[in-house]
Amino acid sequence: MPKSRLKSAAASKADRVSAATAKLRLLKKLRCTLNFEKKAWAAGARYVAGVDEVGRGSLFGPVVAAAVILCESDDRENDDPARRIRGLRDSKLISAEKREELALLIRERAVAWAIAAVDSARIDQINIYQASRVAMLHAVQQLAPAANHLLIDAVRLDCEIPQQPIIHGDALSRSIAAASIIAKVERDRMISAWDPVFPMYGLASNKGYCTPRHLAALREHGPSPLHRQSFSPVWNAPIPQEVLGFMLDDVAADVVAAVQEEDEDEEELVAEVAET
Repeated sequence: MPKSRLKSAAASKADRVSAATAKLRLLKKLRCTLNFEKKAWAAGARYVAGVDEVGRGSLFGPVVAAAVILCESDDRENDDPARRIRGLRDSKLISAEKREELALLIRERAVAWAIAAVDSARIDQINIYQASRVAMLHAVQQLAPAANHLLIDAVRLDCEIPQQPIIHGDALSRSIAAASIIAKVERDRMISAWDPVFPMYGLASNKGYCTPRHLAALREHGPSPLHRQSFSPVWNAPIPQEVLGFMLDDVAADVVAAVQEEDEDEEELVAEVAET
């Protein structure tokens, strides 16, 4: 590659890292409160659920979503010491050990919580954006008591429940942050369980994200059947697995039309947090 193109590529990568770093700094400054929940309670909702997904930018395995009703309108200030959960914030800003602790408290003290996943095969069929929305909707539908208002991280769901998409919702709403945390802990557990089956990819450490070791393993071994075959680093692996060959023969045109770019910000944020 000519030196000018190498420099351009390096500069482009540096710009992306800088953007991710800036986003991380912004997220750290945001305050995670019950303000959005209180507005919904004041409007008449009793059970307000926070909804979020994790794993959107991963190359391997499912996207996992959670819905959490952290507290109800009769407990607006969340003052009950027995149910108060301190330290809720965007799961990407919390260490793995702290996430585990918080996930346990959320499961014990929340009014209701539910988790749902959409596997890699379905992601390849309908694309990662739609799969994320399906997972979130399935989590919401499992809540008991049922939610009558939703606070969702950045998207809208196909349901009649009143809802509010919130940009950076997992850094601003405690309910969304709680959903982010239990979804992250559950997905990490699921992916780590596959590490002994596919040790070459380093899943226990990278959780399926696009790390140098993971990319090197894809180049050397090709993708596993649980990789997202429609994601470009997997699709472009020089050693396709049988499942990828099947797709190339029978449904390549449909898959190519559905390919979504990986969530590079999420990947880089994960890397940035790991270094801090």
